[in-house]
Amino acid sequence: MRRTRLPSVGLLLVFVACGSQSSPSGPSASTPVRVLLLTATTGYRHDSISTATQVLANLASSTKEFTVTATEDISTITASSLANQDVLFFALTSGELAFTSDQRAAILAFVSRGGGFLGAHSAADTLHTWPDYAGLIGAEFRDHPWTRQATVIVEDQTHETTTGLGDRFSIEEEFYAFRDDPRSRVHVLLRLDVASVDAAGDYPLAWTRSYGGGRVYYNALGHFASTWNDPRFQRQLTAAIRWAAGR
Repeated sequence: MRRTRLPSVGLLLVFVACGSQSSPSGPSASTPVRVLLLTATTGYRHDSISTATQVLANLASSTKEFTVTATEDISTITASSLANQDVLFFALTSGELAFTSDQRAAILAFVSRGGGFLGAHSAADTLHTWPDYAGLIGAEFRDHPWTRQATVIVEDQTHETTTGLGDRFSIEEEFYAFRDDPRSRVHVLLRLDVASVDAAGDYPLAWTRSYGGGRVYYNALGHFASTWNDPRFQRQLTAAIRWAAGR
């Protein structure tokens, strides 16, 4: 499938879902996790971005566990803005986002000093010319061989992000393959059941990893709006936000 390149959208949306945000000194267990959500694109732009943004705002409001500041303006990602957040979430980002060297350093420092980082779906198809970003998220998108209903195997049923999923589940998705298998670098939570797509090999789909003093969670699902509206996916993301923030 040939993907249409569209420019990024400089739109800032702010959702404060539960009271005032906690101070920059860091959250306590009783304060909501502060999430900075980036959905900027310079490559393929998913139709599900608006759904993803709204779903996260709704989850923030309903769970009272986190607040969301959503933006497509990459200039807002700075050392000073990150100092007021607990988790940076790249949701459906794509392409070579024009971060400055200072912004890139700020992102890596934020996570390495104890911040959380989440990536969803095409977050792995972002910043291919910045090797340190692939080192942060754990893998680089190569292609999407299968867009269909398939089975996902839950490798780690004990992790908080996989609670209630059972040992496997079926979902319609655009399933990713990566430039190399990330298994040796990450803790795999979900993988594709290759038999369900008449294939062979190892295709991790969700994982966690440490980065300095911080925590990283990536989930390759999320192509369709239906995935973002799926309670199973929503539970994974809510738990991942908690986990990445060290709650």
